[in-house]
Amino acid sequence: MSESSAEAVAAVASATGAAANWRRATGIAGAAIGVIAAGAAAGVAIERMTVGRGMRQKARLALDSAGPYGSLRGTPGKAEADDGTELYYEVDDVDPEAAPTLTPRRRRLFGRKAPAPVTVVFSHGYCLSQDSWHFQRAALRGVVRTVHWDQRSHGRSGRGVAQMQEGTHVDIEQLGRDMKAVIDAAAPEGPLVLVGHSMGGMTIMALADQYPDLIRDRVVATAFVGTSSGKLGEVNFGLPVAGVNAVRRVLPGVLRLLGQRADLVEKGRRATADLFAGIIKRYSFSSRDVDPAIARFAERMIEGTPIDVVAEFYPAFADHDKTEALALFTDMPVLVLAGVGDLVTPSEHSEAIADLLPEAELVLVPDAGHLVMLEHPEVVTDRMADLLTRAGAVPAGATVSGYGSTSSTARRG
Repeated sequence: MSESSAEAVAAVASATGAAANWRRATGIAGAAIGVIAAGAAAGVAIERMTVGRGMRQKARLALDSAGPYGSLRGTPGKAEADDGTELYYEVDDVDPEAAPTLTPRRRRLFGRKAPAPVTVVFSHGYCLSQDSWHFQRAALRGVVRTVHWDQRSHGRSGRGVAQMQEGTHVDIEQLGRDMKAVIDAAAPEGPLVLVGHSMGGMTIMALADQYPDLIRDRVVATAFVGTSSGKLGEVNFGLPVAGVNAVRRVLPGVLRLLGQRADLVEKGRRATADLFAGIIKRYSFSSRDVDPAIARFAERMIEGTPIDVVAEFYPAFADHDKTEALALFTDMPVLVLAGVGDLVTPSEHSEAIADLLPEAELVLVPDAGHLVMLEHPEVVTDRMADLLTRAGAVPAGATVSGYGSTSSTARRG
C-alpha cells in the first residue's frame, strides 16, 4: 500500500475512531462510514500525492475569504414554531428602482415592468441553509418579494425545542407546521409561490397535507427541486447492494450514538476534513469541473450542521410519504426539476411527482447532482423565472428560454 493510500485509510479509521473508548459506536460507525467513504478515500489518496496538507488548508481558507456565496442578506425576522422553536427568516422586498437598473441578464429574465405582488418562499434542504439559494436569490433580488428561511436547527434558526427538551426526532409534519409559522409571520397576506429543494420540497408537501386551504386559497405556483414524495428508504445512494443494505441496517443507530457524543465526533470531522470534503462533493455534485469555491461553499454549509442535528432529522426521511398531498398542486403552474446524477433523491423520484401532476413542467438536468441549484444555477433560475411568468408574478413578455451555457441541455419530460 502506498503512503498516500495508507494515509487515506488512516483518515477513515480516525473518523470512525473519534470516540475510541466508545466501543459499540465506533464498531458500527466503522462499518457504515467505511462503506460510504470507500470511493471518496481513493480520491483523497490521489490528491495527497500531489497536494500537501498545508496547501489544502490554505486553499480552503482562500476560498472561504474570496467566495461571495452566501453573503446576501435581507431584512431579518423571527417566527415561533408551535413548540417554541425560534425560526429565522429574511425578506427581500421589491425595489421600485430596480427595473431601470436591471443587469442585462435580469432584464432578459424579467423584463422592465413591476411584478405582481407575489411572495416567493424558499425552503432549503437537509444539512443546508437558506444560503443554498444564493444564485436564485441574487437573480430575483429587488424584482419580486422573497422570503428565505432556515429550517429548525439549521442556519440561524434555533435548535428544536422538542428535540432538546424531549429528545424526540424531527418529522416532516413538524417542518410543515414550521413553514406555516414562517408564512404567517413573513407573508400573512397575498399570493404565494413555494420553492423547495430536497427536504424543503417535502416540507411544502407536509404544509399542503396539514393546511390544504392555504394551498387552495393563496398558492399560485410551486417548484419542487431534487425532492421526493416518498419511498426514500429504497434509495441506494449509488452503492452496491451489499453496501446499501449495511448502511440501511446500521446508520440510524450509528447517528443516534454519535449524536450523543457530538463533541468527540465534531473533533473527528475537523481532523478528517479532506475525507469528508470528498464525500460531500460526491453526494452534492455530478460535474467533474465544479467551481472549487462552490464546492467549498457547500462543504461549509454541510459541515455547519452538528452531528446531533443530523441524527435528529435522518429518521424522518424513511417515514416520509406525502404522495396524496400532491393532488393539491394539480390546478397551478408547477416546476419539477432534478439532476440526472442525483444520488440522494434520484431523478426518478421527481419523475414520479411529475407523473402525478401531468400539467407540471419536468426538467431533468444532465451532469447535475443533488445541489443542482448551485451546480447549474442558470438552468434553475431560468426555469424558475418561467414559472413566475406563468404564475403572473413577472411580466408575461419576459424572455427566459435558451439563456445560459447549459440551459439548452436540460431535458424536459
